[in-house]
Amino acid sequence: MNSKERLKATLAHQQGSRIVIDFGSAPVTGIHVLMLEKLRDYYGLEKRPVKVTEPYQMLGEVDEELRELLCVDVIGLLSRTTIFGFENKNWKEFRTFWGQEVLVPGDFMTTLDERGDLLIYPEGDPSVSPSAKMPASGFFFDAIIRQDPFNEENPSIEDNLEEFKPVTDKDLSYWAEQIRVHGSTGKGLVANFGGTALGDIALVPATFLKHPKGIRDIQEWYMSSLTRPDFLKEIFDRQSDVAVENLKKLYAVVGDAIDVVYMCGNDFGTQQSTFCDPDTFREIYLPYYRKMNDWIHSHTTWKTFKHSCGAVETLISSFIDAGFDILNPVQINATGMDPEYLKRKYGDQLVFWGGGVDTQKVLAFGTPGEVSDQVRRMCGIFSKNGGFVFNTVHNIQANVPVENVVAMIDTLKKINGEA
Repeated sequence: MNSKERLKATLAHQQGSRIVIDFGSAPVTGIHVLMLEKLRDYYGLEKRPVKVTEPYQMLGEVDEELRELLCVDVIGLLSRTTIFGFENKNWKEFRTFWGQEVLVPGDFMTTLDERGDLLIYPEGDPSVSPSAKMPASGFFFDAIIRQDPFNEENPSIEDNLEEFKPVTDKDLSYWAEQIRVHGSTGKGLVANFGGTALGDIALVPATFLKHPKGIRDIQEWYMSSLTRPDFLKEIFDRQSDVAVENLKKLYAVVGDAIDVVYMCGNDFGTQQSTFCDPDTFREIYLPYYRKMNDWIHSHTTWKTFKHSCGAVETLISSFIDAGFDILNPVQINATGMDPEYLKRKYGDQLVFWGGGVDTQKVLAFGTPGEVSDQVRRMCGIFSKNGGFVFNTVHNIQANVPVENVVAMIDTLKKINGEA
């Protein structure tokens, strides 16, 4: 079996002889550019700038050389434009605060503020207000809240729908080219189409819009689930209608060459609890997730990918009812997220994509031996009877010891009989 066939078997909950591995297929399964440079150095690869494919979190391209070294089975097809609204093209060199030379898109436009922090601009336009900031001591950007006054008693639905538009011919051509380039690689393909993320907190501030209108403050948005539920439901109903029409056009272009669709990165969990109770999720979110998922399952072979960090065990049955096939990242160190319990209760209904090692503590601060032990244990639990794609608990960050990442990779190779 090649990588694509192994992924399809895994998604069908078939037990395989090899665990499918993903690094970099989505904005929640990636590797920071600094770690990628460290890995290239460790493996003796040619010294060259790493390409920043997701500038918000400064995630880098896991290129073909690294995919082969890391035994990666999946390629992520990213959107034509970044979270800052400019295209991934016309690459240029950029020197980071930590002294790394990287490649960024040509419209990656920045300035320094009075404190020396890095400001970045939507669509690369420095004539408007910056939409995100990277602290001088930081390794990624934080959104800048640009909340204009709005009618609190009767907020405009249209203002929070301005970014949800029909897919363009330019985008359709882009996706056709992605399939032409990657469709014959033998790798599994994850499409990050965009336009399907209901209330994704990373997107609410609209870092990609020059003059965002509507509710763009994260706290105000969260409070709206209690104070304005009908407002959110109307937004999601209309957004999901647009999404379904876009998915029809996208399917006509890419067909069943795609294996997985990244649907939403909205976090519903904290370290110990959830941002909303199950009843609120089922009332406000579930019907509109299900509308999109039902169309996909009725017309394609794609599987749908739901990201949510945190202690979301009380919401997992609702994720399943909403039609999601995949849960990521499986935050194994959060309250109620015991791997054995999750696998036993939900393992025949959900594919667990992630959870292979705890990035908050073990990978970041443990020893290589501790990393190896946890990787073996998590793989043993999650891979039983199929339905598991190895990835860490969220992205691998900049300052994780490279020895720990190598220990994770070496252990995976041994488990898969490739060492």
